[in-house]
Amino acid sequence: MTENIVTERLILKPVSVVDAEFIYQLYNSPRFIEFIGDKNIRSVADAEEYIKNRFLPQIEKLGYGNYVITQKDDGKKFGSVGVFEREGLDVPDIGFSLLPDYEGKGYGFEAASALLDKAFKEFGLKKISAITSDPNLSSRKLIEKLGLTYKKKVQLPNDHEELRYYEI
Repeated sequence: MTENIVTERLILKPVSVVDAEFIYQLYNSPRFIEFIGDKNIRSVADAEEYIKNRFLPQIEKLGYGNYVITQKDDGKKFGSVGVFEREGLDVPDIGFSLLPDYEGKGYGFEAASALLDKAFKEFGLKKISAITSDPNLSSRKLIEKLGLTYKKKVQLPNDHEELRYYEI
């Protein structure tokens, strides 16, 4: 299992089954469902299965994956950030989501910047991509602030929506 990433205000911890209740809450927040999609997580048990079947295998295989973002001062979980191998993309993809009360405070940039740095320096990645929908302006701004450049529109397998594709 990969190690924690520590920033000025945050600790990024590799997701584990103990985070099931938080993942359930985050993945059912209205903005997550609107901009990322409904992952059909209807209970804490569903979240635990999602973690076991989706997140842990990638962490075990590649040494990186999804991280839960916590505040350093009180340990409160409020978001996630990760680098993922995603079907339909040739380049690993960075993704992030925060509970609504934590948006607009620079946490997303702080967490994603730290993960990008680690991805290039320690995970050995040469390129990272990001995808987002046209209407998700806050995500688009964060992706561009992180230094990724818009390249093209893409459509992922089994998804009808065209997404904006960025790369760094």
